[in-house]
Amino acid sequence: MTVRNKLYSIMRTALSASLLASIVLIGTSRVSNAQISGEVIDRFSSITQNSISNMGALGDTLWTGPLLYYTLEGTVNFFAPDGADSVLNGRGRLFSISVSPDTVVAGLGYNDDSAGESVQTGLGFHTTTDGAISWNFIPLPLDDPDSTTILYGGRLIQTVPIIVPQQSPPFDVTFSGSTIFSASWASGIRRSRDFGENWERILLPPATLRELRPNRSYDFVFDPRLDNNFLGFSVLVDRDGYVWAGTAGGINISRDALTAPADSISWSRVWAGPDIDRMLGNWVIKMRENPYDGRVWMTNWIASQGERQGVVSTADKGITFARYLEGERIYDLAFDGETIYASGDNGLFISRNNGLTWEQIGQIRSNNAIIKHSANYLSLAHTTERLWVGTTDGLASTNDKGLTWNITRVEYPLRGGNQLVPDGRDVSAYAYPNPFSPAIHEIVRFRFEATVTGMATIRLYDFGMNLIRELETDFQVITGRKYEAVWDGTDSSGRKVSNGAVFYRISVGDDHTTGKILVLE
Repeated sequence: MTVRNKLYSIMRTALSASLLASIVLIGTSRVSNAQISGEVIDRFSSITQNSISNMGALGDTLWTGPLLYYTLEGTVNFFAPDGADSVLNGRGRLFSISVSPDTVVAGLGYNDDSAGESVQTGLGFHTTTDGAISWNFIPLPLDDPDSTTILYGGRLIQTVPIIVPQQSPPFDVTFSGSTIFSASWASGIRRSRDFGENWERILLPPATLRELRPNRSYDFVFDPRLDNNFLGFSVLVDRDGYVWAGTAGGINISRDALTAPADSISWSRVWAGPDIDRMLGNWVIKMRENPYDGRVWMTNWIASQGERQGVVSTADKGITFARYLEGERIYDLAFDGETIYASGDNGLFISRNNGLTWEQIGQIRSNNAIIKHSANYLSLAHTTERLWVGTTDGLASTNDKGLTWNITRVEYPLRGGNQLVPDGRDVSAYAYPNPFSPAIHEIVRFRFEATVTGMATIRLYDFGMNLIRELETDFQVITGRKYEAVWDGTDSSGRKVSNGAVFYRISVGDDHTTGKILVLE
């Protein structure tokens, strides 16, 4: 099986149906998908895509994908950094990010469609060491076609060189001082000890071994097509200087990978097992260290039959593990002291007691917007005062540990355009997406400006001007302010409407605005 097919095969693995009994459901009732939700803010500079799969944070600054935009706590706008041309003017998209004071290392990739199918492909790295004033681009490290051996412990190990960027996007990146580690799937784990000038391919133990030591002899081929433990997906340097490499074959832990020559690094491999103090699954897509107590937390996905999905943590460098959220596909983790956050296919999970019990938020809503019920919760980051949650339907944030929320989505102001389309025309109302597919989009949103103060009503009509649905407010809209409404494509009886044109009429007092959407199921 090729690396590409292996990746697709693993990602199709079904979710386990089990859930821990200690999960409490909160905020999971489906919010009405036919309502005028509340006042919204028109932003000229907002996020550029509603699907946010990668974020990084330090202090009051948040960095988001896919175009490496940033924002500051207490502000509403998002900005592009000057000089990051590979994402701003090129095809690069943010696949990973690591931040420290004044320094950012961003892993870049893109989807290559040249062969008739979309393949995730590595591009390289953007780095800054002066607080984002200037940026440097580092090409993706690849192997020479003649690099068919790798030196380890004074002996040569046969290896298959990685000579193309396809299937080698930098899924994770971290750095300590001038040493950078990247986890790039087929390219495995790479290390640079001069901040990206030169790179080394790091040998990991095969799945048949529990450790790799430079004073021993080995006979195996370093080939990612043959061994899941050579497929790099996550990497972490903990506060004690240990390096953790997560793969599709478990985790690999080294106490000397920061400082030892590449041919002398020792590794211990840890993998999933049936015992309650073992990992749940071998595909480790994210590892995070909680600064509060130094525990290392990681997501576990299913890489082969018999494994389970969920989250585990270890306080003893991988000797034993505690298990959480069994059966959930979790993408990311974040911390605020003893409060643990986990984002996944079924929403946001919060533990306020270091993992003992969990609450589930199946759908985030603010006082003026909602995240679609079908959205996946992909990424997490914590600035000084706020938790940020990246979903497939926008960016949510909270400063009170999930009690109240703000929601940011791609903005197209009613008056003028946005930072991507600065010369957009003025409109009094619009609906998006348009055309609208209830099966694909779940909801259509209407945005309008109140030209008078009063109660607002939105009436929807079919092509024969028969009333389909009426959306009302239970509050007064104010002149000059903007509002948003949602509709799920059903009539007043809950039945899906037929394909075709749907006309809408937004009324506030005697003032009316009309428009049309196309429903295509």
